[in-house]
Amino acid sequence: MPRIEFSVFIAAPRARCFDLARSIELHMASTGTTGERVVAGRASGLIEHGETVTWRARHFGVWQELTSKIVQFERPDHFRDAMVRGAFARFDHDHFFVHDRDGTLMREVFDYNAPLGPLGVLAERLFLTRYMRRFLWTRAQVIKRVAESEEWRRYLDPHT
Repeated sequence: MPRIEFSVFIAAPRARCFDLARSIELHMASTGTTGERVVAGRASGLIEHGETVTWRARHFGVWQELTSKIVQFERPDHFRDAMVRGAFARFDHDHFFVHDRDGTLMREVFDYNAPLGPLGVLAERLFLTRYMRRFLWTRAQVIKRVAESEEWRRYLDPHT
């Protein structure tokens, strides 16, 4: 079972980072290269515990749909989204937020299995883990950039 894990320091409050990580609009803005869009479920705002969202995106030249659900939610410390339906055999994506110095340490943990048994294991080793790490790292860098600038106000209500 492949596991991708990394941390990013963000010079911004923990609650802001937590909320940006669950913003539907920021998710779409951070995945522009794949054309990711909502086709069902929570379509805007901040996804909450128990809610689902179905994304349509182009990966490896193929349009795919993936539905995930928020299955754990402890604001502003942690949330987990898990695949309900999609191209993977399964995945769990944990987002952790810890107060650190003058900001937040955001830790991402993505556990997954590719479909297709032994062929999927080969794909994981040859390219899929590297592709997913780069995809998740790029998204984390967008969250960092937005959280550390005034741009966060485009995605969150500054009074909450």
